[in-house]
Amino acid sequence: MQYDVIIIGSGPGGYVCAIRCAQLGMKTAIIEKYNTLGGTCLNVGCIPSKALLDSSEHYHNLTHTFDEHGIKVGSAKVDMPQMIKRKDQVVSQTCDGVKYLMDKNKITVYHGHGSFVSPTEVSIAKDDGKTEKITAPKIVIATGSKPVTPEAFKYDKKRVITSTEALNIDKVPKKMVIVGAGVIGLELGSVFARLGTSIEVVEFQNRILAGMDKDCAKELQKTLKKLGMKFHLSHMVTDVKATSKSAKVIVQKRDSEETFELDADYCLIAIGRRPYTSKLGLDKAGIAVDDRGRIAIDHHMQTNVSGIYAIGDVVKGAMLAHKAEEEGIFVAEHLAGQIPHINYNLIPGVVYTWPEVAAVGKTEEQLKEEGIAYKVGKFPYKALGRARASMDIAGLVKVLADKTTDEVLGVHMCGARAADMIMEAVALMEFRGSAEDMARISHPHPTYTEATKEAALAATENRPLHI
Repeated sequence: MQYDVIIIGSGPGGYVCAIRCAQLGMKTAIIEKYNTLGGTCLNVGCIPSKALLDSSEHYHNLTHTFDEHGIKVGSAKVDMPQMIKRKDQVVSQTCDGVKYLMDKNKITVYHGHGSFVSPTEVSIAKDDGKTEKITAPKIVIATGSKPVTPEAFKYDKKRVITSTEALNIDKVPKKMVIVGAGVIGLELGSVFARLGTSIEVVEFQNRILAGMDKDCAKELQKTLKKLGMKFHLSHMVTDVKATSKSAKVIVQKRDSEETFELDADYCLIAIGRRPYTSKLGLDKAGIAVDDRGRIAIDHHMQTNVSGIYAIGDVVKGAMLAHKAEEEGIFVAEHLAGQIPHINYNLIPGVVYTWPEVAAVGKTEEQLKEEGIAYKVGKFPYKALGRARASMDIAGLVKVLADKTTDEVLGVHMCGARAADMIMEAVALMEFRGSAEDMARISHPHPTYTEATKEAALAATENRPLHI
């Protein structure tokens, strides 16, 4: 079969790229290795983890805050199989939605492992052993990423697991060791901590959420400690020994010979993800990768081979579903002769713990490295009437603005609904608004968003109203 464009991978980047290509009049095909569409995000990533985060938060509130709200309930227990069943239903509905969109936009879907035969031809190996070849002058690689699993960790998918397996644990563990204090480790750690699991986190860096704002990271760590999570910062895992029922994790203090052991039901590896490009036949198409295994691209997302593009986790940049979506749209519109644009500095990042952490733009560390003079405005959640009403007083909002022009350069939040609140900052920064612009916008009372206004006031003239 001959198409105008073939997309390999049906995650957020791939399926959105396919939809936009179809909207722009291209005959489009998409290839997916697994039986369901949606990639890591919909099947074993963003969507199922958020389902479990919400379920565990409901349980935690029932057992820890309902009494104070004046709500008396009987004894509560976790029905983990039902929690997993609900999560699976959410995943199924979402994946079915992607299939509907493929049908609606007349996109041909192939299930099987796609690999290059030449720069314009792709072979699809199907589960039944058969193969099929399709061709197109334009091909987009959107195959995503896989968890990093060092050999020393002895990843067995049973007791030494990644986020994929953690999403299907059907009995609340007594104890879990998490290797890595990044987004995935903290989100899943908070899920199980709320359900009663003893969580210990081992992190090589001297802080959690490396790369994000330090003040927000400190605020989050405080609340996670109150949840019962323990942190071993500046430590590393040197070995993991698993049995049929447990895992023993050997931990060493960084820059020291000191070691100790942690025994747990599970060891969850959450130290990052790597581009998934194995068995794609990149060599047959002459496609180059960089020293980190990412596919090399130019400013049009095109690889070193004319007509072949790559987006999402297989290329440089943050491994975020919405970043992949924007790149998918970019490629589709570029192929149609348009002049699309992505401002990578303004792609927001979110951590879906509770409180949530959200950020856009530069951190203070980045501004210092770049020699940019800036102003800081902060406002604590505990000073908000809305936060006191909901008992969500942990967190703060920080606004960073150019010292001379007052342009907002970065906004960092830790607090209730930060994931939704960050969009005010993204929109304003897209139009290069100032801290004063942010401060003069009327924010409804009482809301969490008032913290953004107050932080902007603090950054503009150091005149917050409510502290």
